Amino acid sequence: MWKPPERIKYTTSENQWPSQQQAVDSRLFSKIAIGNTELKQRTWVPAMVPWRSNEEGEVTGNVIAWYRRFAQGKPGAIVIEATGIRDIPSGPLLRISSDRYVDGLRDLVAAVKEASEGQTQLYIQLIDFLSVRRRPDPQKFFDRFLEVTAEHRRALNMNDASEAEIRAVLADLPAEEQERVLTVRELEALRYGYRERVTDMTAPGVADLPVTLPTLFADAAARAKAAGFDGIELHYAHAYTMASFLSATNTRDDGYGGTREHRVRLPLTVFQAVRQAVGPDYPVGCRFLSDEIITQGSDLDDACYFAHEFAEAGMDFLSLSRGGKFDDAKQPKIGGAVYPYTGKSGYECMPSYISDAQGPFERNVEPVAELRRRLRDAGYSVPVVVAGGIYSFDQAERLLQEDQADIIGFARQALADPDWFEKVRRGYGNEVTVCRYSNYCEGLDQKHKQVTCELWDRQQLDEDGLVLASDGKRRLTAPHWTPSG
Repeated sequence: MWKPPERIKYTTSENQWPSQQQAVDSRLFSKIAIGNTELKQRTWVPAMVPWRSNEEGEVTGNVIAWYRRFAQGKPGAIVIEATGIRDIPSGPLLRISSDRYVDGLRDLVAAVKEASEGQTQLYIQLIDFLSVRRRPDPQKFFDRFLEVTAEHRRALNMNDASEAEIRAVLADLPAEEQERVLTVRELEALRYGYRERVTDMTAPGVADLPVTLPTLFADAAARAKAAGFDGIELHYAHAYTMASFLSATNTRDDGYGGTREHRVRLPLTVFQAVRQAVGPDYPVGCRFLSDEIITQGSDLDDACYFAHEFAEAGMDFLSLSRGGKFDDAKQPKIGGAVYPYTGKSGYECMPSYISDAQGPFERNVEPVAELRRRLRDAGYSVPVVVAGGIYSFDQAERLLQEDQADIIGFARQALADPDWFEKVRRGYGNEVTVCRYSNYCEGLDQKHKQVTCELWDRQQLDEDGLVLASDGKRRLTAPHWTPSG
């Protein structure tokens, strides 16, 4: 992962936690309305992909155990990982692309409600993504994958040569000559792996996305409601399809790209289709970016415009992240897939304890506070969720007291200690395991390994009935917490 050149090392520390009464009286542990429903507290576990499903995208026992463990901490809300709306292979990522997934998702909902004793609202994040292929072996790329064109023949002055001869010459060219002969997209496919874009209007299905996606999202939303989820979060963030429509890099010329008024058109259409599918009283919101952190990408001003449009359309909450784009990702190894959290934009999404003068904590707070301020000035009261480097009660309470956000997201901190919420609420804050922000979890995610936390995954490995990771070395859920005394 990219790291700031300053490489300043930070540590997390919290010497003072609230008493039980102070927690009860706090804004963090107060109720808040989400549409026509209510969170018991203003704490939120954002969607994180743990790679606990199977190749069919089903709810497995490991999936249920993972979310049950978070639910035992009784946060205000948990958002289930990005769940695919298309019935296509996507590795061990949950899917909701067919009615056959509803029963498993219903079991997941029941497990969370039981473990949280009804204290936690459960949302599901719906995602669409385009095709991404692994970085090919160069010889295979030139032998099999590259489409030989007249432009290649002209550039090589080999108009009468056979296709096999063209491929052989291209494969033997030095890198600088390949840059002269191949197009930008061909070079990208060679060096990073082919990646489909929303602007690939000649690619199968891409031009039709404004027609196909609203129905796919709406059908998935109807299944989510049937499974018993309390609400839906539309995934409009990071490197995926809907975020790509919002991005300033979206240059489609069909009325769905170019100006931000056109770029927001499909996300609004998708929301309207989902709203129609689930009804007016069912919570639906989205997660999107305060800033893409890429060259010529969308910035805070764009995000504020999108937030205004989403609020005007009737979304019930807005959850903000930042960065996490393919555009500046590092080159993967041959056979590896490009990972959108390895460049500068990825660092802004998941900053580590090695940072710059700003530090890894609360990097998303200031832009989210500005976005929220503009919404309030325009008369909108939609709740705004902030996340990113927030690990202590004092941080969270201050952000709420200062009206910089309405709900606080704890992602890596909840992974480090799923019981954070109960420990702090009951006056046991001194027993919290505080996240180090080493990004051990991010390293596992990058390799599509089952995600765990280094602060607990080697503890109590002799526990009866313990389920280990596929490598046989790590536990898959944090040890159970028993309050001291």
